[in-house]
Amino acid sequence: MLTRRRKPKVETDRLTLRLPQHSDYRDWASLREESREFLTQWEPLWSQDHLSRKAFANRVYWSARAEAAGTALPFFLIRHGDERVVGAITLDNIRRGPAQSGTIGYWVGERYARQGYMREAINGVVDYAFAILDLSRIEAACLPENAASRGVLEKSGFKYEGVAQAYLQINGRWRNHVLYSNLRPDRRGRTDVG
Repeated sequence: MLTRRRKPKVETDRLTLRLPQHSDYRDWASLREESREFLTQWEPLWSQDHLSRKAFANRVYWSARAEAAGTALPFFLIRHGDERVVGAITLDNIRRGPAQSGTIGYWVGERYARQGYMREAINGVVDYAFAILDLSRIEAACLPENAASRGVLEKSGFKYEGVAQAYLQINGRWRNHVLYSNLRPDRRGRTDVG
């Protein structure tokens, strides 16, 4: 008997975090377009077809494949009530075995910035990663001057770990990033060596 596997979903007070769907295209594209100047200073260069329907369809297909393979959870942040896309958060580079870790990356539309949506999403993803996926460590990185991103990470329980030189190419330049991590509380400093 074939059974359909349930797609992952995280519910928070004001948001549903779920995989992107083809029907999200218009909402996503208009939010990205209106937030272009706000976002591009923190992101890799956008391809010429970044906002095209075809590029979005590829994003939806990649999201489904990555989730099925267990390597990433690319969630859209859907606001309760009007069901609008307010941003996205991806738990990526999920590593199993002795690492049991993953990396988060995120963005929020300019009109939704500084309203607590990303903190809510980060806390939801971290809880899901620790409780459901049994991960032990979540990592994040951002540009040193991105005070808003650093602040949301710190308010979400992430601790500063250091600087990675030329970590990612952002807006066409290789940039240093500050590194943060959040550790599952019951595994902090624990060792099985007697």
